Amino acid sequence: MVIILRNNADEKQLNHLKSWMKDLHIEVHETIGKKQTILGLVGDTTVVDIQMLRALEIVEDVRRIQEPYKAANRKMHPEDTVITVGDVKIGGGNFAIIAGPCSVESEEQICDIAASVKASGAQMMRGGAFKPRTSPYAFQGMRADGIKLLEEAKEKTGLPIVTEIMDLSQLPLFENVDVIQVGARNMQNFELLKGLGKVNKPILLKRGLANTLQELLMSAEYIMAGGNEQVILCERGIRTFETATRNTLDLSCIPALRKMTHLPIIIDPSHATGIASMVKPLAMAATVAGADGLIIEVHNNPARALCDGPQSLTPEAFDDVAKCVRQVLPYACRD
Repeated sequence: MVIILRNNADEKQLNHLKSWMKDLHIEVHETIGKKQTILGLVGDTTVVDIQMLRALEIVEDVRRIQEPYKAANRKMHPEDTVITVGDVKIGGGNFAIIAGPCSVESEEQICDIAASVKASGAQMMRGGAFKPRTSPYAFQGMRADGIKLLEEAKEKTGLPIVTEIMDLSQLPLFENVDVIQVGARNMQNFELLKGLGKVNKPILLKRGLANTLQELLMSAEYIMAGGNEQVILCERGIRTFETATRNTLDLSCIPALRKMTHLPIIIDPSHATGIASMVKPLAMAATVAGADGLIIEVHNNPARALCDGPQSLTPEAFDDVAKCVRQVLPYACRD
């Protein structure tokens, strides 16, 4: 339920309204926008008398939210959410590029890639320390040692780091990680999501291989319901009947999610197809379609990468993609 307040609402009456809701065990989220102020009510709102609320002098209107996701709903929070990571902002017209290898392999590898992607304009660095793999025999990542190497690359370049968590037991290792990624396979790991709801760090939540947009937002809701409202949504391709590409990139999710939620939306064109040559056109298309950012895999020697080499760009190819993205960014659709 949302309460739309009249302009210049009396502060004393507003505080009385908030106290009333608190007595009913309902959380109140206040959003002060450019044109109006909204109170989002979270909890069992069936106990609230809508007509009584509408009768209040400071209330313009009251509306029930029918969708099962509340905190993530744009009706609850009309203005775009802006996530701040150090000096980097994502959302609300702010565009960011995250780049780096699928997995951390060595000190030289991660530090060299970090320096090169920064020089090309990336504002954050990605790198997998814990790797969920389809085969138990595939490279599973350097784990704790990988995070230490990411921290070293961060110290050398100043780039904030993004890396994936697979289990809450790993959380102590993420103290110096700037953005915690939840991979597609863990999108509906609800115990993990609830635990991350208690963390004061941005969470990059990837859409599952076969999940709807509503299911993605319900997963975001798990995190936000725990108190952490710093959620970044990521589309990385979904599984369809098509076999020409690894996945099918759903660019329609950008305008669809823009209407459904206030959370930032970034696109992963690397996992979307699994083919390096397709990253550039899809990155440009996602930018023009209105994405708030991109996350792109870059490796200094893709042919010898321990993970996802075929979809990784060389530093030189990434530099070209970053330049092209900046060229089309002024034409991005923000409606």
